[in-house]
Amino acid sequence: MSQPDAEVVRSSLSDGEWHRLHPLTPLLRGGLFLVVVIGFVIANLRERLIEIFFPALDPGFSGEVPADPVEYVLSHDLILIALLVVLGALVLLIALFWASWRFHTFRITGDDVEVRSGVVFRTNRRAPLDRVQGVNLTRPLVARLVGLAKLEVVGAGLDANVRLEYLSTSNAEQVRGDILRLASGRTLGAAAAPAGPPVPWRQGAVGTVSRAVEGLVDGVEEPVAEPESVVRIPPGRVLGSLLLRDSTLYLLLGIAAMIVAASSGVAWVLFALVPTVLGFVTYTVRTAARSLRYAIAPTDHGVRIVFGLFTTVTETLPPGRVHAIQVRQPLLWRGPGWWTITVNRLSGTRSGQDATEAFTRVLPVGTRADAERVIGLLLPWLDDEERGLVFTEGLFAPDGAPGYTTTPARARLLRPLSWRRNGAALTATALFLRRGRLSRSVTIIPLARMQSVALHQGPLARRLDVADLRAHTVAGTVITGVGVLDRTFAQDLFAGAARGAVRTGATDRSHRWSVVDRAPEGEAFTPAAAEPAGPAAAPDVPADVQPGAHAPGVPADAAAEAPADTLPESPRKDDA
Repeated sequence: MSQPDAEVVRSSLSDGEWHRLHPLTPLLRGGLFLVVVIGFVIANLRERLIEIFFPALDPGFSGEVPADPVEYVLSHDLILIALLVVLGALVLLIALFWASWRFHTFRITGDDVEVRSGVVFRTNRRAPLDRVQGVNLTRPLVARLVGLAKLEVVGAGLDANVRLEYLSTSNAEQVRGDILRLASGRTLGAAAAPAGPPVPWRQGAVGTVSRAVEGLVDGVEEPVAEPESVVRIPPGRVLGSLLLRDSTLYLLLGIAAMIVAASSGVAWVLFALVPTVLGFVTYTVRTAARSLRYAIAPTDHGVRIVFGLFTTVTETLPPGRVHAIQVRQPLLWRGPGWWTITVNRLSGTRSGQDATEAFTRVLPVGTRADAERVIGLLLPWLDDEERGLVFTEGLFAPDGAPGYTTTPARARLLRPLSWRRNGAALTATALFLRRGRLSRSVTIIPLARMQSVALHQGPLARRLDVADLRAHTVAGTVITGVGVLDRTFAQDLFAGAARGAVRTGATDRSHRWSVVDRAPEGEAFTPAAAEPAGPAAAPDVPADVQPGAHAPGVPADAAAEAPADTLPESPRKDDA
């Protein structure tokens, strides 16, 4: 059981006062600028550097190079002026770094996380705690060597994240815990009193830099306490999943086509192969590095996900922040029995960022048991019947098995391969969509997180008396629509999902998890303060759907609200 609110003591950095980041922050944030400067110096002094450090490589080099800046300074007796210029540049650089650190402050109150930065142009960013979607702890490779990490508070909006870069790893862990506790609705006690007299900032900065240099020399990474992961991904499985991707097959086919074209005398086609291979190799290496160090486990504040071999990201996903989940099995993974799970969630990042894909893939590759454990962590409120709609009746059931209402036979030409699997089902708490024969997938959309639902029908669909249904959630990689459903069934599903979204949205409290019981290792946690997403009583379960009957899991009165002969005149206007 978690500690009572009165016993939870806030850290010294969460006392509502303004604090500064780690003194090495400007050095790490300005690392790219330093790399550019060093590259410029090396490019202009390469002959001189070879003569000094590697004389055996060029024994005939005499130093008489007209473009050599060092030779010019020595021949014109400008050594003192050159040293003064270099010293002035160093002083200016240090002053800029100091000013950047001095004016970059943050504070954590009971309402929000606020960051102020900038010397000439001031910037103020604020993340309200009641809108926090998660807290990520990122440790790039260089920062890990000196025991630092950057904290990212994920907000509910486009480019709404607030970043604290950099803090010591221990301070970042404490601040992350405080933010999650405050976001859950708790109140924290007063900060613990310091053990001794305050240390002057100059002395503290010198000590911090000294410890950082020692850590860099010793190669010691400050440890981060992580709970035991419920899923283990062997390296062989990661590499096998990368080789058995559809993109790998397409690349091999493209290479074969280019080789045939080149052998026929069209040599210029080979130039198209180089960027393709480089892009594929880059993507493969990045994906492998992200998946080789993977862990997922329940905590008091939500689901903690760790990924990244070089740059390690520790993400905490609080309850109620998952808007849609998709369990998918590509065709080439069917033999090994592997699955991947992605989610739609608010990441707070700008569209197009590489990190967005990483934060949506919660299981890179896993077995059925792994997928069931991850679903249990993300959606702990699913009952046995709903879990059956995901796995037994969703992913593994033969064609035409009960549980889902599928595409009618009259419209099989629109789904020639998957019409017996393409279908949907509705329960009191979630909408389930099943698609695909070659690449199988099941999508779960919690009704409490659904923003609207729409029906679409084109001329051919009207002719065949079918319709498409799409549930609207936050933008993401999960496909939240299914097509070619019987029109009457789609109308019943539309009405039932709309009523269910309103009902569950009014009773859902999963976004406020003020008291959480720690679950046994390997089991899903359940927010004790969260009310059930659905009503206390399950809706009436009708008989098999027939023309004019209502959808499975949809109350009869809800189905009666949808007209039996026509779709809504404007599905977009009638979105619920």
